[in-house]
Order: sequence, then C-alpha cells, then structure tokens
Amino acid sequence: VDIRRRIELIQDFEMPTVSTKIKVSRDGQYVMAVGTYKPRIRCYDTYQLSQKFERCLDSEVVTFEILSDDYSKIVFLQCGRFVEFHSQHGHYYKTRIPKFGRDFSYHYPSCDLYFVGASSEVYRLNLEQGRFLNSLQTDASESNVCDINPVHFLFAMGTAEGKVECWDPRTRNRVGLLDCALSSVTADTEIDGLPSISALKFDRALNMAVGTSTGQVLLYDLRSSNPLIVKDHHYGLPIKSIQFQHQLDLIISADSRIIKMWNKDTGKIFTSMEPEHDINDVCLYPNSGMLMTANEAPKMNIYYIPVLGPAPKWCSFLDNLTEELEENPESTVYDDYKFVTRKDLENLGLTHLIGSSLLRAYMHGFFMDIRLYHKAKMMANPFAYEEYRREKIRQKIEETRAQRVQLKKLPKVNKELALKLIEEEGEEQQVTRKRKQKNLPSLLKDDRFKVMFENPDFQVDEQSEEFRLLNPLVSKISEKRKRKLKLLEELEAQEQEEEEEPEGKASDAESSESSDDEKGWVEEVRKQRKLLRQEEKVKRQERLKEDQQTLLKPQFFEIKEGEEFRSFKDSAKKQKLMKKTLGDRLKLEEKLGTLDVSDTTVGSKQATFKLKKSEQQRKQQEAEKQHRQERKTLRRSASHLKSKRGRGRLFH
Repeated sequence: VDIRRRIELIQDFEMPTVSTKIKVSRDGQYVMAVGTYKPRIRCYDTYQLSQKFERCLDSEVVTFEILSDDYSKIVFLQCGRFVEFHSQHGHYYKTRIPKFGRDFSYHYPSCDLYFVGASSEVYRLNLEQGRFLNSLQTDASESNVCDINPVHFLFAMGTAEGKVECWDPRTRNRVGLLDCALSSVTADTEIDGLPSISALKFDRALNMAVGTSTGQVLLYDLRSSNPLIVKDHHYGLPIKSIQFQHQLDLIISADSRIIKMWNKDTGKIFTSMEPEHDINDVCLYPNSGMLMTANEAPKMNIYYIPVLGPAPKWCSFLDNLTEELEENPESTVYDDYKFVTRKDLENLGLTHLIGSSLLRAYMHGFFMDIRLYHKAKMMANPFAYEEYRREKIRQKIEETRAQRVQLKKLPKVNKELALKLIEEEGEEQQVTRKRKQKNLPSLLKDDRFKVMFENPDFQVDEQSEEFRLLNPLVSKISEKRKRKLKLLEELEAQEQEEEEEPEGKASDAESSESSDDEKGWVEEVRKQRKLLRQEEKVKRQERLKEDQQTLLKPQFFEIKEGEEFRSFKDSAKKQKLMKKTLGDRLKLEEKLGTLDVSDTTVGSKQATFKLKKSEQQRKQQEAEKQHRQERKTLRRSASHLKSKRGRGRLFH
C-alpha cells in the first residue's frame, strides 16, 4: 500500500548511508547533494527526473557552494582543511587553509571566498587572482557560520561565544556587534550553558535570522541591536537551517528533530513536520511550496505544501493530484447514521420501524438516521441530563479519592512480613529508576509463595530463639512496622464505616534509622542472648517443679521373639551408629574386620563385607570352640602319660 501511494519525483534520490547537505542551482534545473559513505556528490537533473552524475571525493564534505547558475562551478570545504574546486568536467583544483574550516561564503563583487572555522581569523581566497589575501582579525576564539547579504554584501559571522560580528568587505573593518546569547534568554526559555551561533541567514536588505545551539531563533532588524522576536523550538537542539518564505512571510527553521514554519511578524506557528530520521539540512526550492531535506538515512525526503506556493515546472502534475484529492474527500458510507441493536430499539420504543425505510438492516442490528436517534432518545429518556450530571459528580469524587492516602490491602497471615516486602519493593523501584534497570518480581505477586500469606501454618514465630538471634535489630523495626500496621487497620475500618473521607496526609513520615551500625548490632545481640538465657532458666525451674509434683510410673518394654535382653546400652549404641555417616560407619567396620577394602588392577576399589552372625550361631560356635579346646587338652594329657610310662619301663 505504501509503495502504491508513494510518488517518486526523482529517480534514485538517495545516498548510500547518510546525506549531509542539499542545494538547488540558481536556474532551478539541478539539485545537488553530498553524503557518505564513501564521500560523494550526486547531481540530479530535474528536467530528466533522474541522476546526471556522481563524483567521489577524498574526504567528507563540511559544506559546499554552487558558484555558477548550473553545475559547472562548485566549491567544496572538506574535513581535512582542504578546499576543492570542481568544473563541468570534474575535479579542477585543490588547496588548503591554515585551520579547520566550518563554513564559507562567496562575495560576488570581488570574487573572494571567506572561510571561518577553528580560528579567530577569517581567511580570504581571491578566485580572480588565485591567491590568499590578508585575513580579517576578529575578537572571537572560533567561528561557526557566516553569510553575505545579497543586497549590500555585508559580511556577518556567528561565533562560539554567542555573538554576531558584521564586517564591511570594502573597508575590511568591523561595523557592528550583536550579543545574541544574552538576547536569547527570555522569561519562557530554559538554557543550560552559553549558547553559541549555529545558523545565520540574511533576508533582503535589513532582516537577519540567527539560530543558537540551544534551540532559539532570533530575528533582527540590522538597524537595532535588540531582536524583533525570539522563537524557541523547545527541544534544546542546535538550529541546523533557516530559510525565508516571502509569499506568506514565514520563517522555516529546523533542528535535527523538527521543521517549524512560523510567521516572522507574530511568531505564530503555521505548521511543523517531524520526519522519521534526524535532519541535517533543509532546502526550499525557489518560488514554490517544495521542501527537500538531507537526513541521517539513505533516502532524501521531498515535501510539497501547496499553501506555500505552486509546484515547480518540472513536477507541475503535483498540483493536479492535490486538486483531485481536495475534490474527492474520503467519506464513509454511514457517517450520518447510528448503529442500533434490536434491544436498543426496544428501549427507545421504535420496534414498529423495523422493515421501514428508516432502518437499514446490517449484521446483528440496524442503521438509523442520527437525528432520529437523538430525538427518540430525548423522548424516551428525558432525565438523561440528570444521569449525565450524576456521572460527572461521581467522576469528580473518584478523582478526589485518588489524591488521598492509598490504603494497602494486607493479607491475613504474615501481615508484618507483607508490609516489609512492600517497603523493600518501593525502595528497589527507586533504585532501579535511577540505574535504569528492570524491576524484579515481588514475592506477594508470585503464585509460588501465595500459601505463605494464606495458610496459618506458615505464620512466622517472632518469639522463637532462631528468629531472635538471626534478627537482632528486628525489634526496633518491627515496632515501627506494628505502629504502621495498626494505623493502616484503623484507616481501613474508617473506610468501611464512611463512604467519603476527608483527604489526609501520609502517615509514613518517620525518618528511617540506619540498622547497619556495628556497635548497636553487637549490643542488641548480647541483650537477646541474655534474655534467652533468662527464659531458659525460668523454663528449667518450671520443669523441676513439674517433675517434683508428678509421680514417676514404671515403664514396660516388650522384647521380640528370639531376642535376649542384655542392656539399654546396646540400643543406645545402635542409635548412635545409625546417626553416623556412611563413611564413618565403613571406617568402623574396617576396624572390626567385617569390611575389607582393596584396590583392583583396573584402578577401582573392591569392598568385601562379612555378614554379622546371630546370637545363637555365636553361642554354638563358642561351645564348639570350647569343646575343641577341651578335646585338645585331653589328647595332650593322654599323650603325656603314655610317654612317661615308656620312659619308666626303659629305666626299669
């Protein structure tokens, strides 16, 4: 749709990335624009509605000037202090100025080029003699812009100090000085820092417009040192371009964001335009209502405003297009009709009109004449004004209620914790606004923690030992929070009792004390521990009293079948052993000899367990072992007796 509606006047009217300056030749046939990247100039022939030629340059162009009526003589001021001259065939000559230039103007009677820039001097280059002349010595440290009056050829330059110096080229003397920085400060303007001159333009013989770096445009009569009018753009951006439109006595001023057209006598805004991309330069096509802009984008924009003037000769068809658009305004089919449903007709008492020419069936309802609808509504509901009045009164009451203290609805469980989270959330929001960070989600709004504020089992016990030791200074803060909580509950009760409540002041005006003081923290910890010891002592005494009063009853324990009771120490040992970690138990088993851990050849470990024997097996084994030992002793004694008898016989 955008492509079908778009009118492309000049083919390929664009730059590779950015366009910086745009100008029209004096004969109106050629439009020239400079841009990047790479630095280049493009010339467009309006008679052919296409590009005529393109030339690439060595460095970026600060500004340029067309000296001839067509494209045959052009001067470029480049970034590297170079001044480059082009003729009809292309590059002609290149020279250099001593300091970096920011702007230049051509003095036609003497063929002099005046260069201003990062210097207090104004360099003069004579194109007839082909040499530099004596420069003009100014009081400024640096100069930003310059212009020459087309009628009496007065040379004016805008300085970085916010002043405009006027020089007579014939005598090479300064003839005037305007302090524009002081004049730009009015009761309505807000200025940060000293404004410098960023734009300068003469109009006929006596008028001059000056643009400042803080976004003000000052219109001067050369016979007065005070401005006729001061116009503020209210954006605080430097003025890039100033143009005069004589047909409607308008001044077209532009900064990087907006183009404003306003009456030079009254300062009243005629219209304004805000392009999508930042503006670098604005060019008004002579004697027409066409504007061209150089932007921080590849596409260079063309605007046609019929009120400012007719379309140029090479695109006169634009006038026919605008006339056709005015003759055929787009209007909807049912502009003067009201859509009503069957229920609306019943309320108005107009159901008998269904099927007549007064109602047009459409979708789920009907279209009826808006005048008939208003008449029927007035007859059906004569008290509509009273309803309207009540609605307005209700809206006013709602507005006044919104200005009062906003009550925070706290949950039933863990009210103090919820109040603490709300306060912390408010502090975090202030910090994130300053640091421009994203807000973190709140626990109160998180569904995962919803039960904590609904189920009474999750109520925080502030009297517990763990809570009091972890939060030694919580007592001071909790007291304030309790006071605040009590106040909120009272306000809630008042809100329920009364429908309308007078406006009050915020109750949380107490100054927050710092809880990070080390001494106070240590003292509070000691105090809490002392209190805990005293409470423990009181509990012990109460327990002793209870023990003395109560009689001890014997307790009976049941032993499982197949087990023998030894002592209570074995069960205690088992419980201790079960509380130990697996590593400690393995070490203990290794010591007892029931576990054997050895390294394998692969590099892993091998663990061998020996099962524990039951009590009966152990007793049987001990009896067998004792029986074996007894038999061994009997055998030894029998063999000993036999040996004694043999020795006795031999001796005998």
